[in-house]
Amino acid sequence: MSIRLIVNADDFGFTRDVNAGIVEAHRHGILTATTLMANGDAFEEAVALAREVPSLDVGVHLVMVQGRSVLDPTRELPATVQELLGALWRREIPVYEEARAQVRKIVDAGIRPSHIDTHKHTHLLPPVLDAVSRVAREFGIDWVRRPFDFGVDAGAKLTKRLVAVGMRAMVPEFARKLDGLRTTDHFTGFQVTGRLDSGSMAATLERMPEGLTEFMCHPGRLGPELRAAKTRLKLSREVELSALVAPETRRVLERRGIELVDYRNS
Repeated sequence: MSIRLIVNADDFGFTRDVNAGIVEAHRHGILTATTLMANGDAFEEAVALAREVPSLDVGVHLVMVQGRSVLDPTRELPATVQELLGALWRREIPVYEEARAQVRKIVDAGIRPSHIDTHKHTHLLPPVLDAVSRVAREFGIDWVRRPFDFGVDAGAKLTKRLVAVGMRAMVPEFARKLDGLRTTDHFTGFQVTGRLDSGSMAATLERMPEGLTEFMCHPGRLGPELRAAKTRLKLSREVELSALVAPETRRVLERRGIELVDYRNS
C-alpha cells in the first residue's frame, strides 16, 4: 500500500497574515489544502486568494468558539470550549443553524468545499458532530476530519499525549455518525500544534503509516493583525511555515515515497 498525504492548514480567513502564510506554504511548500473560517476577519481576502490559486483545495473550518456568529452577527460565540460546553448543556446555541449559516456563506462566496473540520476540534462534542454530519450531507461535502492522532508523540507534553489517547474513545461514535461520509485513514498534527518545526515535521513524516493521512498545520506570517489576534499560535505559525517550505522536508517525502494529494483527488 502507498503512503499518501494531505497537508491541511486550519484558519484560512483568520487574518491577512495567516492567509499569506497559507498561500506561501502551498505555492512554495508541501501544503495541499486548507479550511476556511466563515467568521474570520480576512474571509473576503481568503475567498479572493482561493480564486487566484485554484490548486489550493479549500474546505470549511466550522467555528463554534471564538469570534462572532454568522447566523446572528450581533452575538459573540462562546470564548472557550468550556463555555461552549455550558451553552450546549443549557441549549443556548442553535448548533445546526449556525453550522449551516457558515457553510452557506462559504458556498455563496463561490467556494465548493470538499472537506470540513472544526476550530478547536469541537466536533468531538456530540451536538457539534451531529451538525457537521448533517451539513456535510446537505451541501455535498464528502470528507470530514477524523481528529485522532496516530501514535504517541514522545516530544509532546504529557497532558497533550493523554488527551490525544483519550480522544480515541470517540472513534466508534465518529464511525457511526459519519457513516456514508469519507475520512482519512489516519490523522496527525494535534500533538505537535504550537511546536511544529522542521525537526518535528521530519520525525512525523518518518513515522507516516501506509494509507491516506491528514497532517493538520497552522502556518502564517507574524504580521500586525496576527500579533493583535486572540490566539496562542503566533510565532509558531512562522516556524511552521518555514518547516513546510524547507528543502529537507521535501527530501524526506521523496526518500519515503510519500505522495502529496488533496481531498479532491483522493
